[in-house]
Amino acid sequence: MNHLPPMILDLTVILVAAALSTIIFSRFKQPIVLGYLIAGFAVGPHFSLWPTVVDTEGVKIWAEIGVIFLLFGLGLEFSFKKLAKVGKSASISAGFEVITMLGLGYLVGRAFGWSTMDSLFLGAILSMSSTTIIIRAFDEAGLKGKGFVSLVFGILIVEDLIAILLMVFLTAISVPGNFSGSNLIYLSARLGFFLMIWFLVGIYILPSALKKVRKFLSNEIMLVVSIGLCFLMVVLASKAGFSAALGAFIMGSILAETQEGERIEHLLLPVKDLFAAVFFVSVGMMINPAILQEHYGIVLLIVGVTIIGKLLGSGFGAILSGRSLKQSVQAGMSLAQIGEFSFIIATLGMSLKVTSDFLYPIVIAVSAVTTFTTPYMIKFSDPIYNWIEARIPDRFLENFRKYELAMNADSKEGAFGLLWRIYGLAALLNSVVVIAIALAAGRYLMPLMIVAFGKGTFANIVTSIITILLCSPFLVAIVIKTPKKLSTEEVQTLARLRRLQIGVLIMRILIGFGLTAFIVKQFSSTRFLFAFVMIAASALIFALRKFIKPFYSSVEKHFLSNLNGKELAEIETIAKLPELAPWNATLVNLTLSSDSILAGLTLEESRFRTVSGATVAMIDRGKRRIFAPTRAERLLPNDQLFLIGTDEQLTTAQILIEAKNSEIPPPHDELFSLESILIEETSMHAHKSIREIGSGEGLGGLIVGIERKSQRILNPESNVVIEPDDLIWVFGRRDRIRALKQTSH
Repeated sequence: MNHLPPMILDLTVILVAAALSTIIFSRFKQPIVLGYLIAGFAVGPHFSLWPTVVDTEGVKIWAEIGVIFLLFGLGLEFSFKKLAKVGKSASISAGFEVITMLGLGYLVGRAFGWSTMDSLFLGAILSMSSTTIIIRAFDEAGLKGKGFVSLVFGILIVEDLIAILLMVFLTAISVPGNFSGSNLIYLSARLGFFLMIWFLVGIYILPSALKKVRKFLSNEIMLVVSIGLCFLMVVLASKAGFSAALGAFIMGSILAETQEGERIEHLLLPVKDLFAAVFFVSVGMMINPAILQEHYGIVLLIVGVTIIGKLLGSGFGAILSGRSLKQSVQAGMSLAQIGEFSFIIATLGMSLKVTSDFLYPIVIAVSAVTTFTTPYMIKFSDPIYNWIEARIPDRFLENFRKYELAMNADSKEGAFGLLWRIYGLAALLNSVVVIAIALAAGRYLMPLMIVAFGKGTFANIVTSIITILLCSPFLVAIVIKTPKKLSTEEVQTLARLRRLQIGVLIMRILIGFGLTAFIVKQFSSTRFLFAFVMIAASALIFALRKFIKPFYSSVEKHFLSNLNGKELAEIETIAKLPELAPWNATLVNLTLSSDSILAGLTLEESRFRTVSGATVAMIDRGKRRIFAPTRAERLLPNDQLFLIGTDEQLTTAQILIEAKNSEIPPPHDELFSLESILIEETSMHAHKSIREIGSGEGLGGLIVGIERKSQRILNPESNVVIEPDDLIWVFGRRDRIRALKQTSH
């Protein structure tokens, strides 16, 4: 009989327990993550009624792989562009909340007599909210589309990035003697450099590489390639002294900017869910009832600190960012829990052996309690806001409103903001590239030169000049290149920039000189050699300037093309779809994701038209086309929904179905169009309601708009009566619409 390794037996136990827990918790509409934790406790070392895990070291390996896939998936959902779009409200709110909870967690830990590391980890753990729990609570409450919901989602995005940074900092300060201001500044700069250089390199290389081999990338190959890239970045991050989780997150965020980002995210979902289950079950295995019984009072106190601290931290942060008092209270109460990243941070403390054994089960208990309280916090956010508002003096409420108006009022861009937007970011990114080339030259080029010319002055000079020449396109861009953005600026902005040019020129020259000096200093030991190399390199750059500028322009064009390739592809797809002229309404197609709350519901059950205002004109389901679907039509995962509505309606619809515009154009075997038809007095359709006329196959097209004199009715109800001289807009097959036109005279 073959002997199975304990690792496989343990994995069997874990997955069977996870499967049973998901079924039970789905049946009772409870968060699956909570089910995983309970399943982990059931198969852990502290519960022995049935077979339990025996090889805990093997489980830790599976759990670490689970963290890698969780962070890789998070990076695919993250996107640095998305971070830029969430705006100041989410950034200020998240920052204020994290600082508040870090401080409260640290003070609570110290008050209990805990160590500094236990207290710091507690603060970091309490800073993170649960994306999974919040999304589920919003879905069940039907709140998607509300103003405060977008703020909450923005805060969660910023929190995810802060969590990554906290993990790096906590790892660094866990080493004895590393907890100092100078070390933290150095670590911050090193982390920022690592993030930027790999983002630049990744965006420059990966989109083009994937595009060239796209025809070979079947789903299987795409999955293998993406996971391979993920683990490659994991290794690079580890070699650089950072965590594996950071590497996975970086590669996910890079791939998210490519045209294959959504496809990779979809393909990775089952793998991520599998290893996430293993990770959360491993977390549950750490639950120790004896410790919980001993510290139940602390658990309840931390639950209270979490709820009140999150409400105050997020709420005041949102108010400071310019949000209304009502939205601030709603956001604060929605975020009053801890979740997935809290477990990852707690696991980090255990793996580094810097936190006590009691912290882990306490965190899990707090998470379980706040998971149950979250839906009620969201449900009662309006009554609590009304209670708060009734007790705030009118003059304070008026001051809140004035502050909100002032924060959201349009104001003239400051000089520093203008200079950063036009010159600053480009200078920063080019400087990062220069520093990266210089460091790489010192590590790889210098040894080659020593082998070729021997250790001495000549090898230093040759290495310095080659390095400067490699950096020259980016140095020239920093010092003298005119930014492309200037061509799109307004006349007033250009006039302001002209007045600031002397200061801009001085700063650009100083930055260029400083970077060049940094390069030469690495390889030059004497002042004479330093001066000689600086003069020689400057002369070479001047002589080759005609070749350097075109080369940099091509590099910049390639980078920007890759960076914006995903958005340009979406714009091209949308541009091919017809527009509802003369109204501000559009026909788009969206894909229903497999985890959408609408999957499995009929159009009537989903209240899609009522909630979003958009009309489902057609459903493309594999080889089947469902034209003008009825209310009884059931929505299935991966359905392509052809929607008609205004920008606002389509935005709401997109949130509702949790999917982005599909990049797959409609098949060409059937030609669909959106056309207008004038209804005459003699038409067989005059004086009849849309319901009486029929729709879909009976009518030959779906009526999506009516223009009646100066009145316009978009997506009319079925009881609207068609009158003579109405101009109706119909979506359908072109041949059927032509036939319909003939019956309208």
